[in-house]
Amino acid sequence: MGRGGRGGGGGRSSGGGGGRSSGGRMGGGSFGGRGGRSGGSFGDGVSRGPSRPSTGGWRPTYRSSWGPRRPAPGPGPSPGGCGCLWSTFLLPVLLVLVLFVLFSGVGNVLHGGSFLSSGSGDITRSTIKREPLDKAYVNETGYYTDELGWVRSSSILEKGMKAFYQETGVQPYLYLTDTVNGTTSPTSSDMEAACQALYDELFTDEGHMLLLFQEYNSSGNYNMWYVCGKQAKTVLDDEAMDILMDYVDYYYYSDLDEDEMFAQAFQKAGDRIMSVTRPAWMMPAIILGVVLLVALLYSWWKKAKQQKNLEAEQTKKILETDLNTFEDNELKDLENKYK
Repeated sequence: MGRGGRGGGGGRSSGGGGGRSSGGRMGGGSFGGRGGRSGGSFGDGVSRGPSRPSTGGWRPTYRSSWGPRRPAPGPGPSPGGCGCLWSTFLLPVLLVLVLFVLFSGVGNVLHGGSFLSSGSGDITRSTIKREPLDKAYVNETGYYTDELGWVRSSSILEKGMKAFYQETGVQPYLYLTDTVNGTTSPTSSDMEAACQALYDELFTDEGHMLLLFQEYNSSGNYNMWYVCGKQAKTVLDDEAMDILMDYVDYYYYSDLDEDEMFAQAFQKAGDRIMSVTRPAWMMPAIILGVVLLVALLYSWWKKAKQQKNLEAEQTKKILETDLNTFEDNELKDLENKYK
């Protein structure tokens, strides 16, 4: 399944709200939605702390019937015969290489970078190294408001969001609603105005990032908008926020419950934002380079060993030759010469 469209009217706006950054995507989620209560609204009476999950309205445990976006990996090729080269030389070296990758992490060796995982090719790459925001800029608050009744386990959702906070130093806040500025079909201007107003109402600092997620009547046609405080935007630039929204899009079409979906999106986004993403081809290229180097070294070693064995055989042959044979041959040559 592909990702829902990012329909027109989205775009990104910058500035405003006292030097904050903001932007978003409009019209995503065209492949169907999720169950949840309708009738929530954005407006007066918004709590500064996180709302508890709503008990009203029935919603299915799973949102879709087609399963995860990523296809299950197929069986690998059957191994062939090992051979002397593989079993005695290459195999141990490759095992050492694999252990090195698993336990030390080539990505960490390469200046804190990370490699693209399979199935994540649609996620924006992180191209710069970022430093986390000093937590002195953040007055910690709750982590979400749920007007849709989607969140069943606040601990699951908050665990993922706290991981994002730990990585970036910016405290995230998720606001789930179906109505923005009195309409269930908000424009980007509506989303921007609502986000800025919510930020001022919810927070007393500039170290937060607010993500407003709007979907009406389980339509699957959702909108996302964000506002980053003046200090928060020094870490969460446009690229970083694209990464977060990409992960929300990505997990929206998975079989995860809503609280798990957003938890995974925030956790994965925090990890990627704070590292430099290496292209997917880099790991195979490194492994191939090591294998070629090992093969060249083995070829050189084999030729050197053959030459050494040849010289040893020649030396042995000389040492085992009877010296009397040379003397007898010399005498016979002299006799034949003077006959």
